[in-house]
Amino acid sequence: MSRTVPVYIRIHDEIKGEIENGVWKVGDRLPSERELSETFGVSRMTLRQAIQTLSEEGILDRRVGSGTYVASQKVQEMMKGTTSFTEIMLAQNRVPSSRTLAYFVAKPSISEMEKLQLEAGEDILRMERIRYADGLPICYEVASIPYRLVEEFSKSEVTSHFYKTLEEKGEYKIGEAEQTISAMLASEKVSDYLNVKRGAAILRLRQVSYLEDKTPFEYVRSQYVGSRFEFYLEK
Repeated sequence: MSRTVPVYIRIHDEIKGEIENGVWKVGDRLPSERELSETFGVSRMTLRQAIQTLSEEGILDRRVGSGTYVASQKVQEMMKGTTSFTEIMLAQNRVPSSRTLAYFVAKPSISEMEKLQLEAGEDILRMERIRYADGLPICYEVASIPYRLVEEFSKSEVTSHFYKTLEEKGEYKIGEAEQTISAMLASEKVSDYLNVKRGAAILRLRQVSYLEDKTPFEYVRSQYVGSRFEFYLEK
């Protein structure tokens, strides 16, 4: 499998690492895109893609006319239960499908190491997908998975029915998940992916899923079209 990582992902990971190491703290304003593009030796378009991805993950806060800042932490509400997108769609008599935008092995960022409880030297599989229901785009998703869990599986087994593959071929038992949900507006990139207007309401979900033995097996950052999907809790 190719280990070539897109340039914007490498920049994304470097900036994220510096934030996690305290180089930039909550509320700090980052240098301008021009300064950062010169620092990393890339075009402003590539730099902007990395900044936008960090903004979509809730790590940075882009303020029109002011600049880009390290975002503050938000209040979290924990939800329980681990269900795949495919299972949710099938339960509602919808036809699920997906389009894979990126699929590669990479070194994890510090946050990915923490969320997935990885040992030093471990790799992750990172994939970006658009998820559909009856052909209508519902969600843009970035998933990070410990590579050791999936290195024996084919790409189609992971992208098409990951949970089923884990349970049936890997003989793992899936447990609970920790989820964080917040609201945001669709960026130009995500609006193109999901076929909505730029600035449309988006539900952002960050989820860490665990096996029954409490081992984390997936860290997902998803953006759902607010008018096409809703979350609910059962008490």
